[in-house]
Amino acid sequence: MSDKLSKMIKRINNVLDFWEHSASRLPDKIAFADEEGAVTYAELVCNAKRMATAIAARVSPRSPVAVLGGKTAQTVTAFFACVYAGCFYVPLNPAHPVYRKKQILATLGNPLVLAERGYENMLSDEGEQNGNCGSNANILFYDEALATETDCETLDKIRSGHIDVDPLYVMFTSGSTGTPKGIAVSHRSVIDFIGEFVGLFGIDETDVIGNQAPFDFDVSVKDIYSTVAVGATMQIVPKKCFSFPMPLMDFLVERKVTTLIWAVSALCIISTYRGFSYKTPHDIKRVLFSGEAMPIKHLKIWQKALPETLFVNLYGPTEITCNCTYYVVPQGVFDKDVLPVGTPFPNEKVFLLNDNGEGVSAPDTVGEICVSGTALSLGYYNNRLETAKAFVQNPLNSSYNEVIYKTGDLGYYDNDGNLCFVGRKDFQIKHMGHRIELAEIETALTAIDGVDRAVCIYNADKEKIIGIYQGGGESAQVVAELRKALPAYMIPNHFEHIDAFPLNENGKIDRKRVKELYLK
Repeated sequence: MSDKLSKMIKRINNVLDFWEHSASRLPDKIAFADEEGAVTYAELVCNAKRMATAIAARVSPRSPVAVLGGKTAQTVTAFFACVYAGCFYVPLNPAHPVYRKKQILATLGNPLVLAERGYENMLSDEGEQNGNCGSNANILFYDEALATETDCETLDKIRSGHIDVDPLYVMFTSGSTGTPKGIAVSHRSVIDFIGEFVGLFGIDETDVIGNQAPFDFDVSVKDIYSTVAVGATMQIVPKKCFSFPMPLMDFLVERKVTTLIWAVSALCIISTYRGFSYKTPHDIKRVLFSGEAMPIKHLKIWQKALPETLFVNLYGPTEITCNCTYYVVPQGVFDKDVLPVGTPFPNEKVFLLNDNGEGVSAPDTVGEICVSGTALSLGYYNNRLETAKAFVQNPLNSSYNEVIYKTGDLGYYDNDGNLCFVGRKDFQIKHMGHRIELAEIETALTAIDGVDRAVCIYNADKEKIIGIYQGGGESAQVVAELRKALPAYMIPNHFEHIDAFPLNENGKIDRKRVKELYLK
């Protein structure tokens, strides 16, 4: 990426400038493509403005618009249309239960729903009137919006009233109370993050980004906005490809994908089922992964298959705009036991606090990972109570207002000053008088030959640790190897050997489902 473009990205105050700049340079280049078709940069701007005019006639700027459609280039266009209308978009996952979609719409105050025709039925339980969803949903269809004549005067007026801290999107994550929490992220946070992201990892207009993440998962934000920021192309990988490695490898090779910004579990599908023995996608220049701890053995398989490729471990919750730290894996085969999450992105402060609110800086001393900076989200939409719990004043700063986000994740610094992820605070248990991180047991399990993936859960009633693993290893062998790495009180009391872990819509291991199956 050129210095001129980098400076331009840092100066803008609306993400619309990202793709308008790319559209002015590369109007006929494909911006987004799916299995059925594609949209060029010029078409993207034109179509989004048409849809935006229809949206603006129905709702005011800074209003939420729920978007319900397939994982297609047209749905991405719908997101941009919401932004042209001065609104913020909220992706609704069609695969999610109706009840969850209803909860989201209720939290948003029953907003306008921009929907692909035929998907409106996914807002209703069987027996309800189609599209009613029990909350008087107001639906605008994609095709109806696309047929609207662009009102440039109205859109220009909306644009002139924009400020960079206006919300860009809201993405919902699970809430501890059982109600989804909507994380609102501003234009400024995305502009700052993406400006650094594409520069650090050398993403430019020659790249083809292979999108794996669902659109309601913030990993997709890196795909979409990296694409339009530099004038790249995003190929939307069909979900069905992630069931078997062969069609997935075919897609990556045929579409000449150069960049993977994927969840760890998606990468592990290829390494677990020996996808590289079928075909190697040699065009891949960089693999950026996040969402879960990457098992070292899987990383080694990828590095051996793609020795010239850049591998980067990314860390960060949705509340801080995608990621706050990164670790560039050294060339060659990684030979350490722990893969760090690295150092903060520029313009982000990442630090550790102990239980007393004191800073932690000594190596190998565990603390809670906290973040401050422009990348912080606007908090939880329509939920002041939960926002106040997680977004708090920095206890290390008594001189001026400095809001930090307490991630609930635990970490420590290694001897090189890299941050290392330990696990969730709520994954910590008290067993046989010892405080134990279940993530540490999982790491030890996945290091064993014959164990591909592993999850540990705790049955508090029976005071038993349950180790669940995927792979060809026998339980006796697994226990013997664990005894070489862990103290006796950390060895699981019971093991379950399974063929495959259930995955959630974001491509991560579905821990909730695992608990339902094995915590009985």
